[in-house]
Amino acid sequence: MRPGHPQKTEVSHQSGVSIEPLNQVSLNRNKQLAVNITQVLSLYGYIADSYIIEFFTDNLWGSLPRSWTTVLSDLSAPQLADQLLAKRNAEDSGYTSVWPLSLLALKVTAHCLAFQRIPRHEIGSLDQKRPDEFRTNHCQSSLLDPLFRKHVKPKKQHEIRQLGKLVKKLSDATSCDHVVDIGSGQGHLSRVLCFGHGLRVTAVEADRNLATSAAKFDQDLMYMMRKERIRSQKSSDSEAILNLSPKPPRHILAFVNPQASWEDFLRQLGGCGVKTQLEAKGGNKMAAGSWTTVSDLCISHVCATEELVSDKPMNSQMPHNICTGNCVACSCDGGTTTGQCHLPLNKFVLTGLHACGDLSVAMLRHFARCPTIVGITSVACCYMKLTTLEEPQPPGVLANSHPGISDIQEYGYPMSSWVSGLPGHKLSYKSREVACHAIEDYMERLKGDSEILRTHCYRAVLETVIRGVEPTMKRVGVQTIKKAHKLPFKEYAKLGLKRVGLDPSTTMDETLVEHMLSQHRNVVAFFSLALLLAPLVETLILLDRMIFLQEQGFHCDVIPLFKPHFSPRNLVLVAAKASSSIGDILEEVAASDPGI
Repeated sequence: MRPGHPQKTEVSHQSGVSIEPLNQVSLNRNKQLAVNITQVLSLYGYIADSYIIEFFTDNLWGSLPRSWTTVLSDLSAPQLADQLLAKRNAEDSGYTSVWPLSLLALKVTAHCLAFQRIPRHEIGSLDQKRPDEFRTNHCQSSLLDPLFRKHVKPKKQHEIRQLGKLVKKLSDATSCDHVVDIGSGQGHLSRVLCFGHGLRVTAVEADRNLATSAAKFDQDLMYMMRKERIRSQKSSDSEAILNLSPKPPRHILAFVNPQASWEDFLRQLGGCGVKTQLEAKGGNKMAAGSWTTVSDLCISHVCATEELVSDKPMNSQMPHNICTGNCVACSCDGGTTTGQCHLPLNKFVLTGLHACGDLSVAMLRHFARCPTIVGITSVACCYMKLTTLEEPQPPGVLANSHPGISDIQEYGYPMSSWVSGLPGHKLSYKSREVACHAIEDYMERLKGDSEILRTHCYRAVLETVIRGVEPTMKRVGVQTIKKAHKLPFKEYAKLGLKRVGLDPSTTMDETLVEHMLSQHRNVVAFFSLALLLAPLVETLILLDRMIFLQEQGFHCDVIPLFKPHFSPRNLVLVAAKASSSIGDILEEVAASDPGI
């Protein structure tokens, strides 16, 4: 909002919600972008819908315009990377033939319509595969405190540092210090938010083993912090290395049902508050320099007391005292240990690092509907696991794994009324799966003309052989064959046939096999076309989510937060309910890259 200019408020026709002018401009822009993308996908979406293993069985090369195949068949792998997939061609790039205007137009349009994938602070280091924080040590981020690097791979170090910084900014902007981390896993992000940024954190995870590991790592970190504090006191070093939080993250073992209401979600967050014997005796007081703190592993219907922080790190084999409870009131049979369910008080910010499939959708719906959620940061992944009207039960998603998940009332895509009404908005399972590929990694393989590129052709030829033996076996799963590209095809085929239950000594038409193998470059070219469209699919999915929020009057944006070479799913959706713009937050995060 510009100072000195009165602002009118418009009303969304879809929701009847008041929308501020600046938000309306963004909404209209996003709607038009969604229209443009669906028009492109209506023309060429069949490429992203295709399974590369059916290259020969379905004659995928023949589905392309002849003018395209004439040009593409002459391109080497490095030329595909530079002339097709790269947004800007290299200075020494030379076109060996005249491209048809339709192919040139698709290339330019795909790059223009897709969301920017390069963070602003990384634009000057496009040739570097790793972020600058790993320049000295490829395994240890120089910008992340050593205590947060334990048990954490470099990719995750980069992600939790960047997302933690953004969540902190959003927390400050919304005046909210409580964060709920959905799909928290082993708690790496939760610990950065809690101990690194001083926030109160509730970590929600559906896997018991991961939640248990997270609680153990919390205790290990607190033990190391205690040692560091004692060392600094002895050396008269008053500078604290971390922000001391009164308590570690509170862990909840729960499956967040995408079909559940926000009220049910809050009940899950309430869980069971556990008192330990020490607390019952009044011994859990945080005296100066004292680390007598209890981490209560709150497990939504099941609660467990954690070991007190002692002079030794928590033993990974140490059993947890688990007791059963219910969501109304919990009485734990553990001596003086008692518990009572409670709902989270006041407000909180929601975050999720690579929340899979409909889980990221559930987060957005809870944000939009729950009055106590004031902000959200969502980094999504596994778009192929989104539920749709056409595919309510995507492969890999177990319908009966949790009660009520099969009773679908709202689908994962599309979310917005606008996108659902667009012709050509439907996205197949395969197109959503292609949108999850590591495009930058594939481009590096193309640039180096890697032998690994041969794998897709091998698998496509094997698919032809399999169907020749058993026509009913289509797209049958073949477990990964290690270093398949280094094997002669006959050896690869024997291993593949055996894995699908067919006779590995099956006679193959060697002439036909050799003819298909000779089209290796065409297979690579077709897959490269699919990857050209992949960012459009991801952009449309994220646009749908933005429009869903904007239709209801919420401020939101999508920014590239991670280096895409390092973390392919690097786009984060940020939203806040406050009337003030979140632009300042995003601007500050995008422009700088400080460590913690």
